[in-house]
Amino acid sequence: MSNNDIFKKLRVALELTNDDIIKILELVNFKISKSELGSFFRSDDHPNFKPCGDQILRNFLNGLVIYKRGPKPVK
Repeated sequence: MSNNDIFKKLRVALELTNDDIIKILELVNFKISKSELGSFFRSDDHPNFKPCGDQILRNFLNGLVIYKRGPKPVK
């Protein structure tokens, strides 16, 4: 299973829009455009398909934790 497949399944399961994903990525100071984000969700044989790298998926998952739980409390 590729990073793109994981990203697609999380988007569907959590009912996230592209705007939601961009906001989640901004929570960890990661900027991405809508067109670049859309290229991850295309089929593998599409000319504008782009493989999702580990860094993008990692930042999305870290942002998702903040999005669902809230920011980490200061000790």
